[in-house]
Amino acid sequence: MATQNTSRTRQMVQLAILTAITLILSFTPLGYLRIGILSITFIPVPVVIGAILLGPGGGLFLGCVFGLTSFAQCFGMDPFGTALMSLNPGATFVMCVLSRALMGLLSAYVYRLLSGVLSKAQRGGKNRMTPVAYAVASASAPLFNTLFFMSLLYLFFNDAQVVLEGIGDLPFFAFVFSAGAINAVCELLASLVIGTAVCMALDRARMMRRF
Repeated sequence: MATQNTSRTRQMVQLAILTAITLILSFTPLGYLRIGILSITFIPVPVVIGAILLGPGGGLFLGCVFGLTSFAQCFGMDPFGTALMSLNPGATFVMCVLSRALMGLLSAYVYRLLSGVLSKAQRGGKNRMTPVAYAVASASAPLFNTLFFMSLLYLFFNDAQVVLEGIGDLPFFAFVFSAGAINAVCELLASLVIGTAVCMALDRARMMRRF
């Protein structure tokens, strides 16, 4: 019982720390790189670390925190988000929160599935393929984030004048594809490098939960 309580306490502390990091990144220049109407974010990094460290529940919670802070940016802090908010607040909320919640949840399942497969393939002993699971899960988070966010943007706002004005003569589908590709590559590299390194460090410190 004492061991179980200690484990739960440790997980709560880890979740609190990752939540704090997510909030700090969300409301300081550290979390976003804004280029025109594009907004490249590094916040998937603590979300995917939480997803790997704490499982689907932790990933979902941190994804929701990220999504809510992203929605908060639409109240005057992000010009593009503010413009979308003025057009359709409900769609903006769904776009911001749902895409990030799914990102956290699914990246946790990617890690859980791949970790289980690699553990069985190792057939006992130390699983030397664990870093591969960390890397793939870390890379999957920004891909999920970009996929869901840009898909919902296209679904809800493909005929919105504010978006069309922002992209000039570029067809909306081409804008979504090119912007998504730029975001995905930048965010993937950051998440892959930082997420994998942090998870390996936590693994060496015996702080990782095995699934």
